[in-house]
Amino acid sequence: MSSFTKSTSFNRRALSSLSVESPRSTSSTAFNSPVGSAFASPRTFGGSPRPYTNRLKEISYLFQVLIVAGTLVSFLVIIAGGYLYVVPSLGYNGALQFNETSVVTGDKECDIFDGSWVVDDSYPLYNASECPFVERGFNCLGNGRGHDEYLKWRWKPKHCDVPRFQVGDVLERLRGKRIVFVGDSMSRTQWESLICILMTGLDDKRSVYEVNGNNITKRIRFLGVRFGSYNFTVEFYRSVFLVQPGKLLRWHAPKRVKSTLKLDVMDVINHEWSSADYLVFNTGQWWVPGKLFETGCYFQVGNSLRLGMSIPTAYRVALETWASWIENKIDPNKTRVMFRTFEPSHWSEHRSCNVTKYPTPDTQGRDRSIFSEMIKEVVKNMTVPVSVLDVTSMSAFRSDGHVGLWSDNPLVPDCSHWCLPGVPDIWNEILLFFLFRQQVQ
Repeated sequence: MSSFTKSTSFNRRALSSLSVESPRSTSSTAFNSPVGSAFASPRTFGGSPRPYTNRLKEISYLFQVLIVAGTLVSFLVIIAGGYLYVVPSLGYNGALQFNETSVVTGDKECDIFDGSWVVDDSYPLYNASECPFVERGFNCLGNGRGHDEYLKWRWKPKHCDVPRFQVGDVLERLRGKRIVFVGDSMSRTQWESLICILMTGLDDKRSVYEVNGNNITKRIRFLGVRFGSYNFTVEFYRSVFLVQPGKLLRWHAPKRVKSTLKLDVMDVINHEWSSADYLVFNTGQWWVPGKLFETGCYFQVGNSLRLGMSIPTAYRVALETWASWIENKIDPNKTRVMFRTFEPSHWSEHRSCNVTKYPTPDTQGRDRSIFSEMIKEVVKNMTVPVSVLDVTSMSAFRSDGHVGLWSDNPLVPDCSHWCLPGVPDIWNEILLFFLFRQQVQ
């Protein structure tokens, strides 16, 4: 509309200036300019006078040209404005910018870990009974869980969506790569989940196999699954502390000390990880008195036994050891590094396990973890880029997602591990977002 108004004003000024033109004005400008020639006094230039009707036709023609031009400009302005308005709202397929934990869509910044769980009937992403790499103990539905509402939840950030990748596209992006998970049984659960998600994109399931022919079990320290058609592996290394457990040597220690955890030494199998293309770490579930002091395991730094060191202090020392290893052993041009934060359990005060039917609206403080805060603090001061998968808060609502009594040993309730399919699938959707966000951008 603004373009059309400007054209009308121009025409009025032209008419006004030409209406007071002196009859004696015979400058060549009036004849060289189309506007001047159209509105000049009826005079000749090397010929006979033009009829009055011809001048009216020229005036009418010019008005039509100006109106069409103004309309065209207005249309282009509207199209451009619409493009700028619509494209940012397209989410993953639009123009995205990425920070460490957030997505910028248009003028809105979205923290992907700040959101809520919403019902989505397109879940689950796979059938655990059809995936040979799910441990029997995690297949809750197959173990007799009577309702499947826990399978129908999707994580929804407040101002955006977690991108849903096409599995075929992910398989192509992983061609020739190594994804390595390092950590405890929660890491193994996430490893199993990712394999099952990726297998849904294959017609020939037989092309996926464990490289040593092993069955999936918590007793094996290394498990590697190869996707033969795409020549990539998804591997798991069991390293529950990331640093090195050791035997008690040369000390006249109290009888309660049976072994030590060398906080300043990385796990001896660390050389197996350094050449990976994608590294995903976690540790947390074993940093409790029941797994340490009550078994006679205490902390060691150098040649010094630290009997009075608290678990949080020891955890921080171990993280600093891990960070130093990353900075000295990892080539950031080859390897992407991620650290998943502590995943909360839902045991009651008296160590009883009550798996709910739906997510809980009250996290009862489980959305915060001193371990998770330490991870973020250590990573923030590192020179090598590390992405933090901050799943603590989002997982704290999922009291419905645990194994409970639906495991391979129903006599032992479990409010620590997660059913598959389930919450770890959402961790992996976010993991894929972090792995491929540069390509998406």
